[in-house]
Amino acid sequence: MIEETLELTRELISRASVTPDDQGCQQLICERLQALAFDCQHLRFEDVDNLWATHGSGSPLFVFAGHTDVVPTGPESDWTSPPFVPTDRDGNLYGRGSADMKTSIAASVTSAEQFVKENPDHPGTIGLLITSDEEGPSINGTVKVMQWLKEQSIKIDYCIVGEPSSVKQMGDTVKVGRRGSLNGYMTIHGKQGHVAYPHLADNPFHRALPALNELAEIEWDQGNEFFPPTSFQISNIYSGTGAENVIPGSVELKFNFRFSSELTEDELKQRSITVFEKHKLNYSIDWRLSGNPFLTKKGALVDAVTIACTETLGVTPELSTSGGTSDGRFIAPTGTEVVELGPCNASIHQIDEHVKLTDPVQLAKTYQRILQLILSTK
Repeated sequence: MIEETLELTRELISRASVTPDDQGCQQLICERLQALAFDCQHLRFEDVDNLWATHGSGSPLFVFAGHTDVVPTGPESDWTSPPFVPTDRDGNLYGRGSADMKTSIAASVTSAEQFVKENPDHPGTIGLLITSDEEGPSINGTVKVMQWLKEQSIKIDYCIVGEPSSVKQMGDTVKVGRRGSLNGYMTIHGKQGHVAYPHLADNPFHRALPALNELAEIEWDQGNEFFPPTSFQISNIYSGTGAENVIPGSVELKFNFRFSSELTEDELKQRSITVFEKHKLNYSIDWRLSGNPFLTKKGALVDAVTIACTETLGVTPELSTSGGTSDGRFIAPTGTEVVELGPCNASIHQIDEHVKLTDPVQLAKTYQRILQLILSTK
């Protein structure tokens, strides 16, 4: 399994699978799994390839979830070695997607293969849910597969998402939940005019700033034992004609709430609207919910992951809900226990992205131990 995991990681990195182009990664995985009697379903929605592969039958259904797509490389000339040429250097494996998340994909495949070889008649079902739309809009990937599974009356019991969760060493942190994410796309309307005649204009910037400052200073909640306090952040502001003597007619801005389980989407919207109306803003707004907060409390899966990390990696993981969103937000609402476990995240989305050369096999062994704890009768 050691060489197989490392070689599969290299093979996946060598495919320039920038969202949503899978570049044949899922077909490669499918061919490997079919050799061990996995049933593979290719699910294409619009321009996105998805793979659903299973072995066994009945409950519990344990699933590895992940994505074959990667973010763009940026200027390839800035890379020490070509981003889609897997390169061993100084004890590390370099390449786009090495950490996010082709190491995890390779480890999930080889751990499932090894487990099936050792337990051909295992109880329950092993599944892999793989998309090529995680780094993009995330509208034709995991969310659509989950809708398809619901139509097939298939319910996932346990799920490991291979996102790069670790901080300093493999397994030191696992994600047992994520904060919610709510985006606002807002236009504040005023009246364009000459800066020398402000009484003939209505400066939307001047109207916007007090309201935005109030939003930034609000204590939305105090968080709880699982989540940090909710935060409000402005990410983009656009306005003006480019001329220094023209008062703009409107201000466009984007903002985001990362929110805890203490608040709901509707509560955030209503409290924001109250501030807008208090400051008498003339505005229009569109909202987009990226995902609600979710949490997997201690139980069979968290216990198995903790034991596996301790036994295999020699580290007791911190249980965390920090970071951005993941496809776990589409899986957890069905009642699935979801945990994220993968390599260190320090280099993800960066030039010279990399993992340690030992990471693929370490992760595969850890995944296999989790399978043993959840499904094996031995």
